Amino acid sequence: MNIARFEPWSFVDLLHRDLDRLVGGRRVAGDDESTVADWAPAVDIIEEKNRFVLRADVPGVDPNDIDVSMDAGTLSISGERHAIASDEDTGVQRIERATGRFLRRFTLPEAVDAEAIGARCTNGILEVTIPKTPEVQTRRITVEAA
Repeated sequence: MNIARFEPWSFVDLLHRDLDRLVGGRRVAGDDESTVADWAPAVDIIEEKNRFVLRADVPGVDPNDIDVSMDAGTLSISGERHAIASDEDTGVQRIERATGRFLRRFTLPEAVDAEAIGARCTNGILEVTIPKTPEVQTRRITVEAA
């Protein structure tokens, strides 16, 4: 005899995800009507003394399928996770991970060095480093007598 756990909220969550997929994905705020994101990776943003560090969970996404761009003070991270083919040979029983396109956008403060932004993907975590520009120190100017 097998014991099956009943979790009513997991059923509601699955229903919610299925309805989102049926409607055609999730629209990303600020985009035109043609752009659709199927899922959004979870992101942590850390502010350090000299830089910002953004870490996004993108397990199963090929680093070659990730695009990081900066335009007019907005950092965009987009890409795609491809679906696993399900046929009798693969033995796939259930697929819960979201697949398809993703897109996240972040407005950056003016005090960042856009030319020095770097990104790397290790073990399914995309890490984007955004260096801050050095603070401009106020300088006292002495007035000379003529």
